[in-house]
Amino acid sequence: MTPLNTLDFDKKPEKTRVVVAMSGGVDSSVVAGMLKREGYDVLGITLQLYDHGAAVHRAGSCCAGQDIDDARRVCETLGIPHYVLDYEQRFRDTVINPFMDSYIAGETPIPCVACNQTVKFADLLATARELGADALATGHYIRSRALPLANDPGHRALFRPIDSERDQSYFLFATTQEQIDYLRFPLGGLSKAETRKLAEDMGLVVAQKADSQDICFVPQGKYADIINKLKPNAALGGDIVHLDGRVLGHHEGILHYTIGQRKGLGVATGEPLYVVYLDARSRRVIVGPREALETRRVYLRDINWLGDRTIVEEAKDGFSCFAKVRSTRPPTPATLHADADGIYVDLEMGEAGVAPGQACVLYSAEGADARVYGGGFIERSERQAEAEAHLKALLNGAVAA
Repeated sequence: MTPLNTLDFDKKPEKTRVVVAMSGGVDSSVVAGMLKREGYDVLGITLQLYDHGAAVHRAGSCCAGQDIDDARRVCETLGIPHYVLDYEQRFRDTVINPFMDSYIAGETPIPCVACNQTVKFADLLATARELGADALATGHYIRSRALPLANDPGHRALFRPIDSERDQSYFLFATTQEQIDYLRFPLGGLSKAETRKLAEDMGLVVAQKADSQDICFVPQGKYADIINKLKPNAALGGDIVHLDGRVLGHHEGILHYTIGQRKGLGVATGEPLYVVYLDARSRRVIVGPREALETRRVYLRDINWLGDRTIVEEAKDGFSCFAKVRSTRPPTPATLHADADGIYVDLEMGEAGVAPGQACVLYSAEGADARVYGGGFIERSERQAEAEAHLKALLNGAVAA
């Protein structure tokens, strides 16, 4: 029997076709170079997702003009074919527009998850299959490995990467089982420094290229600017209201605020106040003391479960796990529940500033080898009892005209 190759296929690398999703950055470029060195039949594909002026040449951008040219030059260096697919309209319809709608509704959306769901791991994956590829490889820092089930010998599971500071599992929780079985993530066992060293050894022009920092279509992280540009009438003013019911001031649109924000509220009361809730229905920014941000329970929607049994089977009596509600924080102890009240997670240590639209991603442990169980988007959260009572009283009040 032919031994497994490095991508877990029972055939020689030269007989294994791999499409690499190339953003024009160092990570995906190194993936292409690694696979080419190992003898795989490699094709590079870059998606043109947007093009809005300054972002084309902005350091840290991706999937726009300069990045497409960088990907092309890397493929020339490696001697592999390179294709560019125009997905601008698809990206606008499935990522940008839903992001704006969610943000206007007072949520904190994560467009990178939507992009993986609808463009990279759906449309691009389908294209890879049409090209006869055995796998689609990306430059994400996450690991996958075969974890066969009795009824599914091709089953694979996701795990956190070696480099916890580069961990991108939070953004990949919505990857379906079918997609996981087809995807490969060659960088999961490397640090970022090792990746850059490989790029230098390969003579790639992107070896020292800056990493993407912001959401790709939001220059300098200014969400309100892009929303105002694309939806000029989205920012409607309203009141800034304390949890106790006092009207403290006026704002020019809830899209200028985020849950947990302290600075720049536009009110002065002599006490530190934080944005506790964004009430899109009545256009109110609701503020309160820091303790009002403390969240112990989150209810989930649009769940993607990657456990070996169904989520109801696992969680009907409470499922001990670890949860992340922010990409930059380590997983913390939690318990997943599935009952008549819905699917929700109790956070043992609590979290401050949890917002609807964020993801809650679940893991088997807190370390580098933790398995990714999936997760969901936060529909609502429960705060400590007094703050929850004040908030419910406000939300049950009159709606602005």
